[in-house]
Amino acid sequence: MSVRLPLCRSLCVAVFTLLAGCAGAPGKTPASPSLNALYGQLDAASKGYENALQQAREGDDQASRKTLAAALDQLKQASAQCTGTPGCEPQRFYAVFDRLLRLKDGSAIGDEGLETAGESTSPAGQAVGAAGLPQVQRSVTLLHGQKLSELIAMNGPVKAALEMWLTQWRPNLMDAWVNYQYMRFEMWPQYQKADLPEAVLFGIMAKESGGKVHAVSRSGAAGPLQFMYATGLRFGLGSDSGFDTRFDPAEAARANAQYLNEQLRVFNNNLELTLAAYNGGEGRMRRLAGDRPGVSFYDPSVYDELSPETRDYVPAVLAAAWLFLHPQSYNLRFPKVDGRPGQVTLKRVASISELTICLGNAGDMPEGWFRTLRNLNPRLDPQMQQPIGTTLHLPRALEAAYASRCVDGPWPILAADLHDAVAPRPQVAAAAVVPSGGLRRYRVRAGDTLIGIVGKLRCSSVREVARVNHLHRHAIRAGQVLTVPGCR
Repeated sequence: MSVRLPLCRSLCVAVFTLLAGCAGAPGKTPASPSLNALYGQLDAASKGYENALQQAREGDDQASRKTLAAALDQLKQASAQCTGTPGCEPQRFYAVFDRLLRLKDGSAIGDEGLETAGESTSPAGQAVGAAGLPQVQRSVTLLHGQKLSELIAMNGPVKAALEMWLTQWRPNLMDAWVNYQYMRFEMWPQYQKADLPEAVLFGIMAKESGGKVHAVSRSGAAGPLQFMYATGLRFGLGSDSGFDTRFDPAEAARANAQYLNEQLRVFNNNLELTLAAYNGGEGRMRRLAGDRPGVSFYDPSVYDELSPETRDYVPAVLAAAWLFLHPQSYNLRFPKVDGRPGQVTLKRVASISELTICLGNAGDMPEGWFRTLRNLNPRLDPQMQQPIGTTLHLPRALEAAYASRCVDGPWPILAADLHDAVAPRPQVAAAAVVPSGGLRRYRVRAGDTLIGIVGKLRCSSVREVARVNHLHRHAIRAGQVLTVPGCR
């Protein structure tokens, strides 16, 4: 294990310099015994981190992690008492907390960090940690050899975004985590090949779509990573037998990784400028950065010229990435998800909607499996029944549930009955009714689905529209003109 001792010493010196400043400064009232005791706890927590680093140098990773966790708990307890202690400066705790978190992320341990995003799962389904991964897979915390923790400035905007993710956006963060875990086996390998951090992939996906594969923005950006149509074409995303591959998780991650690496080369590995280019356009960012390879995203000549959306977007992505790496340090616990991929061969005709009904809450999934099944089978219309023998992708943990719940028994019968039900059509004025047998034209818009179009027009049926337009598996594309049979 390689150890960067100069960096370790410099960070430790910085920590103890901060602590020394707590003892008293010229012109200030001497610290009270209670305040000195509180700063003593802070000092002890810092020494705990130093001990953890020494244990890591000696190759005792288990003891190092245990010492590290205890020191962090001690730091949290001491900081909690700061508010009620006269003269205590919370900012000193925040500064030390930030520095020690970076030590915990491995900034002083060479290539092997002491913490990743909890216990992760490899594409093969085996639990792994950062220290156990081969070098090519350590990009969970590395960006082209640089520590991700060293690239994220823990400044006001990022801290504000952390608060949003931990409060108002918390449900979105949790949904994004769960959705990502089921698609990880498709998306993460694309980032591994590109030598990019998994945390950045999660941060972008959490902010862009929350892991909803079929998300479409008002501007026409589509897919889990929200590619504009023209940008997607540049990186190989387009139409494949009528399917927009921007909605394919693996293809979207591949294209996203290629885009980020292209822009990282342009902006001298500046992650903040690269993310700003992804959101606000690379042309605009190149004009703002000019020929200044070291310019900061927060430089007024750059930051003040960006849209409010981009100014918020960059710290939001970085904050989500930081939480991916350090959830427990922010009192955040992501749910454990068995994301191992599986598949079933249909033994009876069924749609994704019907499977969602018959699977119910299998695997303790309160929200049901509709989103996951859609994400893993993005080419399928969720309302279209698939024939016997069709292969569907789903989490491996659901294979047994499908066999027990969706092949025989009452649940598939109920699901089919609900699926075949016809909603009553509202009464409309006679002048608005198209005569029986009449036809209308509808131009497909980005994000449309066949069932959505039929529901919007309140006439005909999905099967009838598919039959009249000779649609294969209900596939439609933006700009296509459909013939829609009138109300009968």
